[in-house]
Amino acid sequence: MENQILFTPLKLKNGAVIKNRFLKSAMSEGMANSKTNSPNELHVNLYRKWANGGTGLLITGNVMIDRQALGEPGNVVIDERDMEMLKKWAEAGKENNTHIWIQINHPGKQAPKSVAKESVAPSAIEIQGDLKSGFVKPRELTKDEIKNLIKRFGKAAEIAKKSGFTGVQIHGAHGYLISQFLSSADNVRNDEYGGSIENRMRFLVDVYNEMREKVGKEFPIGLKINSSDFSNNGFTEEESIIVIKKMSEIGVDLIEISGGNYENSKMLSERGDNEKVFFIDYAKKVLSLIDTPIVVTGGFKKVETMQKAIKKEKISMIGIARPIVIYPNLPNEIKEGNISSVSLERLTTGFKGLDKKLGGLIGLSYYEQQIRRLAQNKPVKIHRNAWSPLLFTILYHGKNALKPRRR
Repeated sequence: MENQILFTPLKLKNGAVIKNRFLKSAMSEGMANSKTNSPNELHVNLYRKWANGGTGLLITGNVMIDRQALGEPGNVVIDERDMEMLKKWAEAGKENNTHIWIQINHPGKQAPKSVAKESVAPSAIEIQGDLKSGFVKPRELTKDEIKNLIKRFGKAAEIAKKSGFTGVQIHGAHGYLISQFLSSADNVRNDEYGGSIENRMRFLVDVYNEMREKVGKEFPIGLKINSSDFSNNGFTEEESIIVIKKMSEIGVDLIEISGGNYENSKMLSERGDNEKVFFIDYAKKVLSLIDTPIVVTGGFKKVETMQKAIKKEKISMIGIARPIVIYPNLPNEIKEGNISSVSLERLTTGFKGLDKKLGGLIGLSYYEQQIRRLAQNKPVKIHRNAWSPLLFTILYHGKNALKPRRR
């Protein structure tokens, strides 16, 4: 069968084997305890369902390293005090010979006022544009604070390994803290962490080295990185390639390519029947320069396109996010030949102006709503009514959740 190419194992440089070429990309579950930010049985149920749906590698939603620095309501914060539940979460995600990696993150200045009283960043530069009013103005990190954050990232990886997760992914994309260090639009420091791209990548390199020291050579560490942040004076494709080459050289095991940030998102159109695979052309540029497996996430809807990406373009894995919510058994269904393409609904409030203003929030809320249904062992409820997910968001996170946050 032609689709069997999607089900060939992938062996990483450190020897770890992923059973097929499907990666569930990170999506915030929004289900952590509102007071302790602890994981719970909902996370266990959800990842057990996805594991048994046939996906080879599951990347968790944003797991934060600091309870005082959240990216949005319902974020999990990794903490050894939650070891029992972390172990249950990991065990559920490993069913059916599945890998489950924790995505480790810090929001930096992308800390919404709804969940943060202060924020820190490489430099004291505010988020610009329509979203500005929803975020805390950041202050510049001191060198001592930078060193402390590097240790926190390392400790988070150590806890992930102890609790039974099979790997971790560093979130270096989408305008969060590591991405901010990489971008000259966000980082105007004049010390060893600012200036040239070699200096701006130093924080990421230090984070990786600290993690590697804590978990050893055989434990997979992945990286999610922007191809660009699509701004006039920010992180460019040329700089991204320099960073990816460096990270490949020092041993990162898997690289997921994405792009954009809060101010310039390139993946909000992942809906309907139209298919536009983001970042594939950029990935092809990178492939000839490194020997690290590459994941491309965003826009895949047709099985034929997925097959082509693996066979012809030599991409190592297919990253899927929202489709795996609506079709939690998608890899199994593809393997059996039951699905040749997927379609995602375009939601509406019934008012074009409101749809335009709340578009990102509507989509985010809709998929959080469906994720919670899966976690509650309920079937997804496909619909086009934007009011339902908006009311869901208020119910679980309060009215502050309607303020600007992750897009």
